[in-house]
Amino acid sequence: MAQNASGKNINEFVFTGFDTLEKPVSVGIAILAVYILVMLANLANIYVIVIDKRLHQPMYVFICNLAIVDMLFCTSSCPTMIAILIVGFKTISYVPCIIQMYGFGLGYVMEVFTISVMAIDRLFAIIKPLHYHSILTNARSVVLTFLLWILGSIATAIVPGTAVPLPLCSSTIKYVFCDYAAVVRTTCVDPNPYFNLMSSFTFFLMFGTFSLICFTYLKIVIIVVKMTKGSKKKVFHTCLSHLFVIICYYVPTVIVLVLTRFGVALSIDERNGLRVGTILGPSLVNPFIYCFRTKEIRNKILGIVSKVEPTK
Repeated sequence: MAQNASGKNINEFVFTGFDTLEKPVSVGIAILAVYILVMLANLANIYVIVIDKRLHQPMYVFICNLAIVDMLFCTSSCPTMIAILIVGFKTISYVPCIIQMYGFGLGYVMEVFTISVMAIDRLFAIIKPLHYHSILTNARSVVLTFLLWILGSIATAIVPGTAVPLPLCSSTIKYVFCDYAAVVRTTCVDPNPYFNLMSSFTFFLMFGTFSLICFTYLKIVIIVVKMTKGSKKKVFHTCLSHLFVIICYYVPTVIVLVLTRFGVALSIDERNGLRVGTILGPSLVNPFIYCFRTKEIRNKILGIVSKVEPTK
């Protein structure tokens, strides 16, 4: 329960973001189907990487971590949306709402952190091919992954740290799950300074990580132009999967930020559709990119599938 002398005692919130939707059950079933597919695809990649010792390499550690991040990102929001749309369960208690807000923020931060580290991994693999496995060992990649989670958890603390102390005046959330903007709009204060704070945080996060990624690929391009045709093709194949992941994550996010920044008027349903797309889209595409583009993962999954096929 949130309690403040200048606000109200509010035990739970009510979501109204989907109230104008004409066919909520159909949309809910679609989101549920995609969510299940996201979870199964990412779990399949994790399972293959864990059981196959040949895949116990730094690149696959980061792919495994990306799968975990994608599952966190979707799980922090999709079950709530599915419950609203299919079951009609529109309420959430205060504490679970704050946990959901933090989980969503952590997933957002970890997504860009992981993609950035994967870019650095590709850079080392190309500029130091002979020393790559001695520079970035399995142990170091695991430690680096844990450090990313610690750093991400600390960075995301700004979300509940600035929202929780605010007095609450409304129990209505005009969104489809508990994110920072949704919670701040239920408070008694002017939300704009808090939105500006979060916009600045998001800008530096996105700009910093994207600049790092651009720098790594600029270095890769400088090296690649000096290579033979056969070597260029190999490097291109090595980086293509990661480039697809970058595009699938940053393009939808940038579109939403640009539309918001220039004040483009969107209906509630259009806004919610964009939000759902930016959450489910990359998380669905990522595991299939690495499944189809990475020969080792693809061959292992095909081998498992062939073993479970019924004999004639």
